[in-house]
Amino acid sequence: MNQKQIRASVEAMLFAAGEPVGVDKLAQAVQLPQTSVEDALEALRTRYAREDSGLCLLHLDTRWQLATKDEFAECVRRLLDARRAVPLGPAAMETLTVIAYNQPVSRAFIEQVRGVDSSSSVSGLLEKGLIEEAGRLDLPGRPVSFRTTDAFLRAFGLSSLADLPPVREEHETAAEGANL
Repeated sequence: MNQKQIRASVEAMLFAAGEPVGVDKLAQAVQLPQTSVEDALEALRTRYAREDSGLCLLHLDTRWQLATKDEFAECVRRLLDARRAVPLGPAAMETLTVIAYNQPVSRAFIEQVRGVDSSSSVSGLLEKGLIEEAGRLDLPGRPVSFRTTDAFLRAFGLSSLADLPPVREEHETAAEGANL
């Protein structure tokens, strides 16, 4: 692999990762010595700093991350906020409610409570950053579990999950309706 290919490979991996990655992991992925990857990273950082590019390469302690330059932060933020600001539909709200009150929960649990496939709702909530993966449950098949994020708390004006309204039991709701 020549220097251009190494640089391109490292750039592609950093773009795909979307978060800081250590040189050791990058070197392992391209099956080259760390020094080759470090040289490629320095070349990329120089190129992004010199060219008219909206990207930069951050060196965060022992890890590297591809990021947008500070001067483009506002337009990037507006784009991402517009995507996140799309109101949640009833299915997504129902899914979010199940997760918020029962977290961490598996997709199977969500679908059992809702009675329908919840894949698209879970994907949409993950994309909006309202939920995140919370590891794997100690159940057969080790399913992925989900929990709410700080973005969920901010979006709903909560300081903690303890601020969620109490769950009303069905028989309480039915009894209240009978008293009207």
